Amino acid sequence: MYKVERLKQSSAVELQEILGVWETSVRATHDFLTESDIASLRPAVREGVASVEYLYCVKGEKGIIAFLGVADAKIEMLFVTAVERGKGIGKALVRYAVENLYVNAVDVNEQNSQAVGFYRCLGFRVGGRSELDAQGRAFPLLHMTL
Repeated sequence: MYKVERLKQSSAVELQEILGVWETSVRATHDFLTESDIASLRPAVREGVASVEYLYCVKGEKGIIAFLGVADAKIEMLFVTAVERGKGIGKALVRYAVENLYVNAVDVNEQNSQAVGFYRCLGFRVGGRSELDAQGRAFPLLHMTL
């Protein structure tokens, strides 16, 4: 089983590890994003990681391999490094969030079919849709709830 660990204040090293996890995960799952999109999202991710209510991670031998951000019973971010995907780490983080933080919602990029399927398998259902993402870009979001 994976050990889920809370990060109360991320060190500079942990923040760099988190951003590395985010980037490898996005490159593996968000094929609709361009290099320019990824570059422009980095500051928002950095800010989101620093300001999210609850930040949890799973560490491997070489540092952070996955992280989860939660605010107001909603998953705000969940990313697993590309080489660790498919091993149950994301599922462990979501289960932890549901059982301990009473999470019942998540917004998912509609174009990220892998994530949509992942959350469906965990019991989330689409309850709504937005044409734009949180940054006002034309990347539709599915609003999913348990």
